Amino acid sequence: MAAAPDVTTPIASYHHGDFPLEDLKAMKKDRRISVCIPAHDEEATVGAIVGTVHRDLVEGAGLVDELLVVDDRSDDGTALAAGARLVSVPKTGGATASALGKGEGLSARDGDIVVFLDGDVENFGAHFVTGLLGPVLAFAGTMLVKACYRRPFGDSLTGGGRVTELVARPLMSLLFPELSGVVQPLAGEVAVRREARSQVELADGYGVELGVLIDISRRFAVTSIAPVDPDVRTHRNRPLHELAPQARDVPDIALRRAGVQLA
Repeated sequence: MAAAPDVTTPIASYHHGDFPLEDLKAMKKDRRISVCIPAHDEEATVGAIVGTVHRDLVEGAGLVDELLVVDDRSDDGTALAAGARLVSVPKTGGATASALGKGEGLSARDGDIVVFLDGDVENFGAHFVTGLLGPVLAFAGTMLVKACYRRPFGDSLTGGGRVTELVARPLMSLLFPELSGVVQPLAGEVAVRREARSQVELADGYGVELGVLIDISRRFAVTSIAPVDPDVRTHRNRPLHELAPQARDVPDIALRRAGVQLA
């Protein structure tokens, strides 16, 4: 019988300011770093994100070696983001941009570390990338880094991430209490090491983030996961009816990973 999870070991967390750019450049050595941005109809924001990464971290610092956008059947100008290699999802594809973007990055054979970013962040800065890279470059045992941020909602400084707070975190506390210290289990901003990429099973739909988190914690231990705080993440808050597919996919993955048989 497998040993019960150790819920007493805290998950070490960090702030993006703990990892200055010059330190990361020195720690990188000969490792190859890719940044992948899955996006669907994110014309208003993805261009600025790509521009910042390309200017500051590809050309400027030489920290990032590859920058790509996975365009999930967008109807706007998402695919026109300059400075990134474009991967287009076929019109007949069924998976979400998040799952497809993870698949593109996780299958990259030449990347030692892959950083994933969401394409709808309105207050993006290069610190989103450097913060995620910090623990995975600094600590050999860190396999997965997840952003943990404050999410404004309307005029309030908090209250965003309704599916996270009402669905994902309660499920995690019940089914995977050892991971309850991960404040944003559904965060799309992550960094993953090469050694962990072949050890995850990519879920379809909006449960992909949660599935990766659970799989890596099981295969490499909870302490291989490091949350990093990039401060505040501002993005568009979707109406409730658009959150319904995510609110269904998240418990589906959590229950299946917990061994619950679903029809």
